[in-house]
Amino acid sequence: MHPRQKQSFLYLATCLLFAVMSFLFVFVRSQSPVPTYNPLSVRPLAEPEKIANHIPKPKVVRGLYLTAYSAGNEKFRRNLIARIKNGKINSVVIDIKDYSGHVLYNSNLPEVKKKQAVEAHMRDISQVLTDFHRAKIYVIARQTIFQDPVLAISNPELAFHTMSGEVWKDRKGLAWMDPNQEAVWQYNLAIAREAAKLGFDEINFDYIRYPSDGNIANLDYNLPDGRSKTEVLKNFFSYLDKNLKNVATTSVDMFGLVMDNTGTDYDLGIGQKITDAADYFDFVCPMLYASHYAQNYLGFENSAEHPGEVVAYGLAISQGDLKNKKARIRPWLQAFDLGAVYDQGMIAQQIEAVQNVTSTDGWLLWNARNDYPDYIF
Repeated sequence: MHPRQKQSFLYLATCLLFAVMSFLFVFVRSQSPVPTYNPLSVRPLAEPEKIANHIPKPKVVRGLYLTAYSAGNEKFRRNLIARIKNGKINSVVIDIKDYSGHVLYNSNLPEVKKKQAVEAHMRDISQVLTDFHRAKIYVIARQTIFQDPVLAISNPELAFHTMSGEVWKDRKGLAWMDPNQEAVWQYNLAIAREAAKLGFDEINFDYIRYPSDGNIANLDYNLPDGRSKTEVLKNFFSYLDKNLKNVATTSVDMFGLVMDNTGTDYDLGIGQKITDAADYFDFVCPMLYASHYAQNYLGFENSAEHPGEVVAYGLAISQGDLKNKKARIRPWLQAFDLGAVYDQGMIAQQIEAVQNVTSTDGWLLWNARNDYPDYIF
């Protein structure tokens, strides 16, 4: 085992008539049995019409993560925009499909509606995007992929199974989709293309990986003969690149430890290799959260207390293997307390570490509660 492996272990009459008909349609649908979802019916969307409501990517992205609840709350959103004005933050990353598998805006995709997958925390996605764009804020859509309990309910045959044939679930009780199923690829591509057409400036994919927790020993990976997890994911990377190349800017989230293993074949047991992803996405976003690293990582008894060093090391050790790749690096940085108190100084250490590396393209701050102190701005 390679020594670095040891460090590894969630978018007037006529109008009235249209509104009435829409209501009746939804009402009737809600009283009818949910139709069976046919995976073969999921096809890539036609090329989206060119729209003018995107804004260019900032030269250096400096962004914050937002839940759909936060972004969809008008008071929160406009207060946030006021705080961002004239400050250093210029981007936001908003959930459009999260760990629950729900699509968090009013999607018009038939395949999403069939599964009643919509849970519209952002009721007026057009207004959300307009508000941010008017303030010249770059808007990134975050879309989880293979962790998808909703799709697993409608299409259990596309999900991972236990050795005895039941739908496999992780330690949180969440089902995962089989990355080798092309119907899963097509479903998620349709959502990404719709988000781009709605006006999101970039699509950020998360959970493109195999499960990392739960009863892994009882998980039937269903790998094709002679193919590895990394090969399956690489095929999906290629599929997204081919179908989104002229549609959207793309980025992908990965475990932070992928940076330590750029020169090896080690995939952290989840199929993730940053050198593979960097050939197909515009940006790769390793989650360099120091609190997630093992005790004694880099010789630190508590790595959470040394975020600057952890970020700097991950960026430095991977530079050589990533310098000729398509993607630039834009890491997620820790803005939450875990293992240590993450105050202004702790966050500043991480940002400085990123700024010291020329191969990076800014940074993103993660706080699941969207609790960002004034000094962030």
